[in-house]
Amino acid sequence: MKSVLTSTHIAIQKPREEDSFAITLAPLSIDEIYHQADDPANGAVVIMSGTVRNQTDGKPVIALEYQAYEPMALQVFYQIAAEIRHQWTDVNRVVIHHRIGRLQIGEISVLVAVGCPHRSEAFDACRYAIDTLKHNAPIWKKEWYSAEDGNLSSTWVSIGACEQSGENC
Repeated sequence: MKSVLTSTHIAIQKPREEDSFAITLAPLSIDEIYHQADDPANGAVVIMSGTVRNQTDGKPVIALEYQAYEPMALQVFYQIAAEIRHQWTDVNRVVIHHRIGRLQIGEISVLVAVGCPHRSEAFDACRYAIDTLKHNAPIWKKEWYSAEDGNLSSTWVSIGACEQSGENC
């Protein structure tokens, strides 16, 4: 990963050509992400798929809506990949894709994949990637709830706030 200096002298990470990062409205594909993380030198590809579940803290969720500050979120993704490569030097590929927009129950909201020669490093690096993304990326979700009376309600939550509060969002 290369870094360049901007006019304000802040180092901005540029992605490696073999990696893939995206913020997208389009549905995410596990097959596509696996293909992007695969490499002939890999002994393992680990994929983490985050999906929209039907409840949060016992409240019935009917949908989630994601928004992101895309330029900064992508920079966070690039930084995560750089940190992974610093800590796990054998990593061959890093793939991080996140959906935005309104998602229904069961839809994939985020896919993270890491390919490298050994499974333990792939698992560790993949977990690091999703945990760091949730803590640092400027991505917010709105949880849509269905009340017993049929009315809808919603709440915006920074995905980083979920981790800080101890919740598994």
